Amino acid sequence: MPTPERFSTAQVLNVLERFFLIDCGEGTQIQFRKFKIKTGKLNHILISHLHGDHFLGIFGIISTFSLLNRKHPLHIYGPYKLKQLIDNFLSTMDRGIGYEIVFHALSYNGFELVFEDDKLEVYSFPLRHRVPTCGFLFKEKIRLRSLRKDMLDVLNIPIKELHGIREGNGFTDKEGTVYSNKQLTYEPPKPRSYAFVSDTAKKEGIVEYIKGVDLLYHEATYAEEGKKRAKDTGHSTAKQAAEIASKAGVKQLVIGHFSNRYKNLDILLQEAIEVFPNTQLAIDGIEFSVKAENNRNQ
Repeated sequence: MPTPERFSTAQVLNVLERFFLIDCGEGTQIQFRKFKIKTGKLNHILISHLHGDHFLGIFGIISTFSLLNRKHPLHIYGPYKLKQLIDNFLSTMDRGIGYEIVFHALSYNGFELVFEDDKLEVYSFPLRHRVPTCGFLFKEKIRLRSLRKDMLDVLNIPIKELHGIREGNGFTDKEGTVYSNKQLTYEPPKPRSYAFVSDTAKKEGIVEYIKGVDLLYHEATYAEEGKKRAKDTGHSTAKQAAEIASKAGVKQLVIGHFSNRYKNLDILLQEAIEVFPNTQLAIDGIEFSVKAENNRNQ
């Protein structure tokens, strides 16, 4: 349940100016305003499962987008039953909403590509909860190589040649001198990755899906004293989340979805960092950045 300090699950992810809302608990659009999150570029909403603290806010957002005169499509990914709920809600809108909702039903059966464009891939993968539930993996594609401006200026390379060089071509000047691609470009930044692990009992099978990600969010509803309760309700402890992070070799772990029995979250954080030191708490409004690692070696 939400508390005065903590709202239900909802995360905004920005990947190269592609904006995704991951889960949409009650009060999400209030948090948008509180933390000054602009929603004009928000075109994709992914819902991990149909428990109210993960999706009840979606109806208010659909309505608000209509009041804001949204015109471009909104893509929603989730269980097929969610489409039925949304369709029922839309039937109450006597004037319609003024934009298209494109629904993508998730299968929850395996590792599934659910979105792709020229720069990004998004996958879903099954978790272990009381209802069909999935996590999400966001992976940047390898970018084109970066041009060396100093070489471009010296060689006066025609503009029409530049894209091919970024793709890996070399260049031959008027005198017949050949320049390799490595002489003309830098290695592209290392692709970044983010994994969202929603409500789940500890499931080591997900390690293969999230192996080596730069940033992992993993639910951590209980401390170890609530381990039995976690198992009975299909949730994880902070220590279990850290164990998954360690086995997957991720770079950074963020834990969240805390039971409201914990007024002080230090116990959860401490139990996690004892297993995986690079752990932080998902506090409402906090931002995490994964910087691109540039390689300027020739």
